[in-house]
Amino acid sequence: MAAILEFEKPIQELENKINELRAFSSEKGIDLSNEIAILEKRAVEVRESIYGSLNSWQHVLIARHPERPNTYDYINYIFEDFIELHGDRYFGDDPAVVGGIGRFNGRAVTVIGQLKGKDTKENLARNFGMAHPEGYRKAVRLMKQAEKFKRPVICFIDTPGAYPGIGAEERGQFEAIAGSILVMATLKVPIIAVVIGEGFSGGALGIGVGDRI
Repeated sequence: MAAILEFEKPIQELENKINELRAFSSEKGIDLSNEIAILEKRAVEVRESIYGSLNSWQHVLIARHPERPNTYDYINYIFEDFIELHGDRYFGDDPAVVGGIGRFNGRAVTVIGQLKGKDTKENLARNFGMAHPEGYRKAVRLMKQAEKFKRPVICFIDTPGAYPGIGAEERGQFEAIAGSILVMATLKVPIIAVVIGEGFSGGALGIGVGDRI
């Protein structure tokens, strides 16, 4: 069942009524096209009114919507022949950051993104998209590789922030983020950063310095 935010309920109620009328019309063979058209028009008006006047917290809720596409979804829809690469060559692999090589319109590109899960189990495995230092160092490794082979870099940002735990600080979280920003600022290949959900704090900047969309 689709996840409905509280302020979206008036839209859902209208859509439910439209679906009920369609089902009734089909079952009974009664033409209710005029009634359905009126409700469809009203649904459009309500949707435009609600989404045209969202407050700051409602924007955050939409950015955190559990059914929002994640980085893997964009990779599967946009890129061909994607090969995921793992590890930072210092400590380990961070499942909160996915990166690899793929083709975009036939051209080889490097893809890097923060990754949330689709449910609680996946989110726990991905640390809710909050990267550890090894995640940012993996991103740096892939960016330097992209520069070496003259591949553009495309980044997907979706994080509430870098992981603030003791282990992350012990392994140099601040230095890892700063180092990643420095590399992106001096990268000699094009880099595009796309915000696909949340984009908070230095955790987002750690893979998001470039032409942002």
